[in-house]
Amino acid sequence: MRKLLLLVTLLFLMFANNVQAQSMNEVNTLRRINPNNPNSAIWNNLSNTAKYISVGVPVGYFVAGLIHDNKDVKQKAAYTAAAILLNTATTTLLKNVVKRDRPYNTYTGIYPDQLETDYAFPSGHTSTAFATATSLAITTKKWYVTVPAFAWSAGVGYSRIYMGQHYPSDVIMGALVGSGSALICHWASKQLSKRKKSKTLPIK
Repeated sequence: MRKLLLLVTLLFLMFANNVQAQSMNEVNTLRRINPNNPNSAIWNNLSNTAKYISVGVPVGYFVAGLIHDNKDVKQKAAYTAAAILLNTATTTLLKNVVKRDRPYNTYTGIYPDQLETDYAFPSGHTSTAFATATSLAITTKKWYVTVPAFAWSAGVGYSRIYMGQHYPSDVIMGALVGSGSALICHWASKQLSKRKKSKTLPIK
């Protein structure tokens, strides 16, 4: 877990450090993916699922925990909610520190589905989707949940490029921030659980 967190941190610093050095290869990649009229119902609806599913997963866990009076499921709800909150705070902070404009405000030949007023880096939809997917992977440990969850989150990331809202690096960093937030919360949750267990152990 520590090695994985270190890797995520290094990748995070690498992208954040070089984000202003805009590569024309990246811009051209965006132009190839982004059509002249990106108002696709499929990609638009997929993009919008990020905010609904990110709320639905912890709420679903919590309701299931209440119905079955299951403490472990309630803890999964709390962990997932914490991961999404950490992700949201980190994404918002990065947007306002880096202040990268949306691609259509900087380059020609990029067609957004709508005009956004906030900054581009990192992609909030992508980070939220990956925070949710990683949390599901950790809490379920089932491949038939993990694979569709990450396929969905990757689709959300692609949709943000398709709709002209983000550079590929915005989406990659969003994935790192989202997954990193879930991993950090999982690590913190395990440490907290260990401390609670050590306090409840009888003194010999």
